[in-house]
Amino acid sequence: MEEKSLLLNVHSNLEPPKPDGSTYLMRGNYHYYHYGCDGFQDMGWGCGYRTLQSICSWILQNGVSPKVAADGTAGSSDVPNIPTIQQTLVEIKDKPERFFGSREWIGTLEAIYVIDTLYDVSCRVLHVGRSDSIAKHADTLRDYFEQYGGLIMMGGDLDAAAKGIAGIHVSADQADVYLLVVDPHYVGKIRTKEELYTKQYVMWQKVDDFVDSSFYNLCLPMVKSRELAA
Repeated sequence: MEEKSLLLNVHSNLEPPKPDGSTYLMRGNYHYYHYGCDGFQDMGWGCGYRTLQSICSWILQNGVSPKVAADGTAGSSDVPNIPTIQQTLVEIKDKPERFFGSREWIGTLEAIYVIDTLYDVSCRVLHVGRSDSIAKHADTLRDYFEQYGGLIMMGGDLDAAAKGIAGIHVSADQADVYLLVVDPHYVGKIRTKEELYTKQYVMWQKVDDFVDSSFYNLCLPMVKSRELAA
């Protein structure tokens, strides 16, 4: 599948949730991966893979070269498909052989292993406990978008639906915090970004509306956007 058949930077036309306050967005380009977008049917279990693919797209379009293997073989410059992601996790012995070809989901930790293995890019894990508030980590997320500008992966336990995070908005009085969610659960052919906004697959979500009984792990790729490094 050619990436050009996918939408680019699907969050970029979305207005901030409020006219006041401060908005911090990711920088650089990525293609939006979602259920079945490459003909591989993963509906109901592939959201982690699809979010990881969007992040890999950002890493590659940000100028990071695929990691060279120990035998001198260069890695692929294509975004890994779901079988490749599964095979990678088997090869590094994070998963057993039976994982390849299965419909087992992956989370943020598996995404970190794949990103490190394929691109030699480390990731920071931001853990939000069940008794914690996402809003308490607003400064960390703001600093990340300002200093690195990457696409973040977010997933939890009770809220096991993986999603991308492309920005944060903090109201002027700091009472309200929103995350810009890039949801990979869309099924079908997308014509415009606005269609994703209308159907709320790409949207600003108030942190209070996330599942407060769930913990969350966020994967922050620690490589600077070209736009920030220039």
